[in-house]
Amino acid sequence: MRVAMFGAGRIGQLHGRLLVAQPEVSELVISDPDMERARVAAKATGASVAPSVDEAFDGAEAVVVAASTDAHARLVRQAVDRGIPVFCEKPLASDLDQTIELVDHIEARSVPVQVGFQRRFDPAIAEARRLLESGELGTLYLVRLIAHDHEPPPDDYIPTSGGLFRDSSIHDFDALRWVTGRSVEEVYAAGSVRGFPVFARSDDVDTAAVILRLDDGTLGVLSQTRHDPRGYDVRMEFVGSRDSVAIGLTPQTPLRTIDSGLVGSEPGWDSFLTRFETAYRAELLAFLRVARGEIPSPCTARDALEAMRISVAATRSRAEHRPVSLSEVGQPAHAG
Repeated sequence: MRVAMFGAGRIGQLHGRLLVAQPEVSELVISDPDMERARVAAKATGASVAPSVDEAFDGAEAVVVAASTDAHARLVRQAVDRGIPVFCEKPLASDLDQTIELVDHIEARSVPVQVGFQRRFDPAIAEARRLLESGELGTLYLVRLIAHDHEPPPDDYIPTSGGLFRDSSIHDFDALRWVTGRSVEEVYAAGSVRGFPVFARSDDVDTAAVILRLDDGTLGVLSQTRHDPRGYDVRMEFVGSRDSVAIGLTPQTPLRTIDSGLVGSEPGWDSFLTRFETAYRAELLAFLRVARGEIPSPCTARDALEAMRISVAATRSRAEHRPVSLSEVGQPAHAG
């Protein structure tokens, strides 16, 4: 299988290494506006460099989009119009209106699109979904989500990131929908700048909390920071009528427990790349099966739209200091 990959940055380099390690990938072609970066990534993976976007598409049997966010919609549309199955890192597009338009375009052409919400492929998160589906957790009362970056993003990235909720929390919003199988009906979000004034200059925040009400009455609570001195910390906790379970409490959890225990007893995760490397590999393996026509997309363009809608609702809620119903934001939500 000839795979064209757009983007040779940090996540693109990871995808490149994972792709060339798969026996079914006979050729990987990399395209990036920064030709030197493309050449470095190609050399590290044994891939080749495409001189132009069109030449990267030519002969491709699958496409991976790991380029900058503002290029996602254009590249996905080109792949779909050529009938090539495409994997795209989140978000599918830069804003809600563009996402809605692109989803309609994709669904009208029935070309497989998989969006990169890699947490769906984390073994512990998948097990939590199974526990809920089987009834082993009983009635779900509450989901707690914890999302702490180790270090904030570069200053020049912040103005173009779309804000904390669209750039980062969108992963938590998708995971909440996927694990519970429910839609989010209402969001209340608050945020502040606690350590990094650069966020305020972009009307963004480095610390936030979000309360989410699902369509069956279950509550979700997300706490998030752009900085955690001990490492990258992403966790989920589920409280049900029959059982309570946690995801992410391990010796590598970047948390110093004052009680006795093994949590945080080893060096913590330094970034999402190490924390979710297993999940990144699994999602690409799934995409190769999608590209071969063996399975439907496990994370569709419409899934990406629903996560974007929640992010927009959270952004609006923080700005307007009020709960925001998802019925106010774009199209009606559907559980994925």
